[in-house]
Amino acid sequence: MKQIIECVPNFSEGRDKKTIAKIADAISGTEGVKLLNVDPGVATNRTVMTFAGSPQAVVEAAFRAVKVASECIDMRHHHGEHPRIGATDVCPLIPVRGITMEETVAYARELARRVGDELGIPVYCYENAAFSEKRRNLAVCRAGEYEGLEAKMTDPQWKPDFGPATYSERVASTGLTVIGARDFLVAVNFNLNTTSVRRANAISFDVRERGRKVVVDGKETNQPGTLKACKAIGWYIQEYGMAQVSMNLTNIAVTPLHVAFDEVCDKAQKRGIRVTGTELVGLVPKNTLLDAGKYFLRKQQRSLGLPEEEIIRTAIRTMGLDELKPFDPKTRILEYLLEEESTEKGLCDLTCREFALETASESPAPGGGSVAAYMGALGAALGTMVANLSSHKRGWDDQWEYFSNWAEKGQVLVAELLHLVEEDTHSYNKVMEAFSLPRETKEEKEHRDQAVEAATLYASQVPLQTMKTAIGVFDILEAMIEKGNPNSVTDAGVGAPAVLGAVKGGYLNVLINTSGLKNKEAARALEDEAATLLQLASAREKELWEKVKNKL
Repeated sequence: MKQIIECVPNFSEGRDKKTIAKIADAISGTEGVKLLNVDPGVATNRTVMTFAGSPQAVVEAAFRAVKVASECIDMRHHHGEHPRIGATDVCPLIPVRGITMEETVAYARELARRVGDELGIPVYCYENAAFSEKRRNLAVCRAGEYEGLEAKMTDPQWKPDFGPATYSERVASTGLTVIGARDFLVAVNFNLNTTSVRRANAISFDVRERGRKVVVDGKETNQPGTLKACKAIGWYIQEYGMAQVSMNLTNIAVTPLHVAFDEVCDKAQKRGIRVTGTELVGLVPKNTLLDAGKYFLRKQQRSLGLPEEEIIRTAIRTMGLDELKPFDPKTRILEYLLEEESTEKGLCDLTCREFALETASESPAPGGGSVAAYMGALGAALGTMVANLSSHKRGWDDQWEYFSNWAEKGQVLVAELLHLVEEDTHSYNKVMEAFSLPRETKEEKEHRDQAVEAATLYASQVPLQTMKTAIGVFDILEAMIEKGNPNSVTDAGVGAPAVLGAVKGGYLNVLINTSGLKNKEAARALEDEAATLLQLASAREKELWEKVKNKL
């Protein structure tokens, strides 16, 4: 698996568009990285940039960005609402795919060393890259902010991990940079219908893990807040004319975004204040919004078995993510931005008409295998539709969860079968590619024969998987025919022959592909399994067809 890490540097400039553009260009101009998001804040005078790529490329891009920031930003003239200590205030690396945290730590320390040695900027390493426990916490590393940096550097306990250890004109200009490796963090601001910073701070103290200082029996002690893995402060944003609770969720498995939202709403309401919306800073993992959408749907006793786009829209609407500016999931969700860009449409990107006409063209693909998988997807979609309709049928409120569970299973099967629509055509193309390999020499012929055998075996396995997946749809259809909304029983009934068509189509494609296999033992095993599945599907379709007719 290709190694990918993400970098989310925060620069102490949110107003000068030319400076922001220069830093962004330094990142996007580095080969092997993709600049995903640039999120400037005028009031905070701070810009968060997000980019990802291979580890070495990300380290290089981050180094170039820190260098440009040090040349363009003079901390002696910086003012903003957000705590900060340097031109590049903080620069975390986050493992995304195919890489461990330990490996990411090594890259973070490599970046920190380069920034210190080559740019002459003092650096603290934090979170997982910290060399000592007291430097793990970003807030502790940044304590005293830029104004307290000169005094801080005279303290032997706060000697930088890399770079100059004495304050100078250079350091006065660049400040200090905090570099580290951490898990994904969600930065979020909750908008309040008040301008009071004191009240916003009170709410933040109520919820943040550190809580607030209180006096008990004459002694000062700490009263923890209600949310674990949560850092928060209150501030006023003149740009918006409102106070906010500004929060970092450092472990969204411990405190998810939707839990934080509800908790801030609750604490605000108890103080006579209302949360009017939510401002996400930078990017967010897809599951963060999917989990939030499902959470709010569950509170409404609505089916969770909806397409992911609709679930995400529920999260956006409920938390008011678009109150201050439009919120486009395609540009704010990490996984969407990391998807490989392609100029060609996939089969599932086509309209119904386009799909039919593409199938009817002179090209041999898409063919029966893709159409079979699509028939299965339509059967699953019909069963899922009936489950969703049944979940909010008047008078059936006590059964919503039963139907929601079936609808969720249906959405999984729809997604798997749509994937197989694409995969069947992909497997056919792989066979054609194998046949086109050169075969002039003995070695080339052996290599070609091996490639053809492997591609043909895979092309046999894909329709078999279509059969297996499609058969799973019968369980949903049966449940909906027996217990679903009676007005929709024929919809579930139509799903049954659609699924049988998928299984039959898969069976024929297994046979035509196994006929080309040299490994006859493997071919017989695939054919026997396919025959068993076909027999099972035929029996279940007949049974469901009779049940539907009896209901009418």
